[in-house]
Amino acid sequence: MDNPITIDGSQGEGGGQILRTSLALSAAYGKPFEMLNIRVKRDKPGLKRQHLTCVRAVAQICSAQVEGDEVGSMRLLFKPGAIKGGTYQFDIGTAGSVTLVAQTVIPVLLRADTPSTVTITGGTHVSFAPIWEFFSETYLPELRRMGAHVEAELEQCGFYPAAGGVVKLRVWPYDESKCPACYDLTDLGAYLGGTVEGVVSHIPRSIAEAEVGIVGNQMRDLALERIVREVDAFGPGNYCCTRLRYERATIVISAIGTYGKSRKSVANEVVRQIRDFVKSGKACEKHLADQLLVPLHLFIGTELEWSHGWQDYLDVAAWKLAIQKETSHYTTNQLVISAF
Repeated sequence: MDNPITIDGSQGEGGGQILRTSLALSAAYGKPFEMLNIRVKRDKPGLKRQHLTCVRAVAQICSAQVEGDEVGSMRLLFKPGAIKGGTYQFDIGTAGSVTLVAQTVIPVLLRADTPSTVTITGGTHVSFAPIWEFFSETYLPELRRMGAHVEAELEQCGFYPAAGGVVKLRVWPYDESKCPACYDLTDLGAYLGGTVEGVVSHIPRSIAEAEVGIVGNQMRDLALERIVREVDAFGPGNYCCTRLRYERATIVISAIGTYGKSRKSVANEVVRQIRDFVKSGKACEKHLADQLLVPLHLFIGTELEWSHGWQDYLDVAAWKLAIQKETSHYTTNQLVISAF
């Protein structure tokens, strides 16, 4: 096995994404890595339960040898083995993001030789992570357009801090014969309509009604259908999301309601993000952009060069993205991917 690739966890945005990307590529390519300074730029540096779940999940899938896999660890040595499809269950144990764990294991399981079923328990609608609707309606459809066969089902919502959210995945081995000759996310096509949805669990319905009303009134030009929904999660929770449906894709934009955050603040956060996205005129929403980099690298191949106009437009091997904005997560992912 090759000598471990050294990854500095302090580079770029200095968070958990560096670890997740390293885990996925290490297992997929069979290359060991050693990460230092894990999440050093966060208030509580080192591995948290969510990150530890990612480590142990990928390690189980590829029979990896691991050192430093404990809460608070600032160093991790990961030596991957053979990837095996199968039935897996991963419980974060907190309201850590289920979708971030899913985005870590999916690229690995696409390299397995048999289909896999994965159940992940934790938070499905939490801050600083893709909510379920973004994952299932924006992210996964793009993977399918790249030739991946992945299905996902939400069995239970999970909010911070009660957690208890459950997502089930089905992942089939990637069939290279289905890899498209071209992939284009530079033009969304015509706007077909959209929705604004407010969701609450064990808190007054009026909170969701207010959020939906504010977003709908401020974005009248989008003629958003207004939806208010109550779910029975393990604890209280709230989020507001919009679905902007275009010919080419659905863009989900959201905000999470938390203790002490007013319904007006939640709604205005959604409105601000919608306006920024629409004003950009670009097809690939800024969060989606950094999340697609690992699949792009895996599907196009390691010969992909990162010097082809990455600022707001990617055009490599007939695969094209027009990117809303270059975020710190986006540029950091470039750095990590280049190491592999």
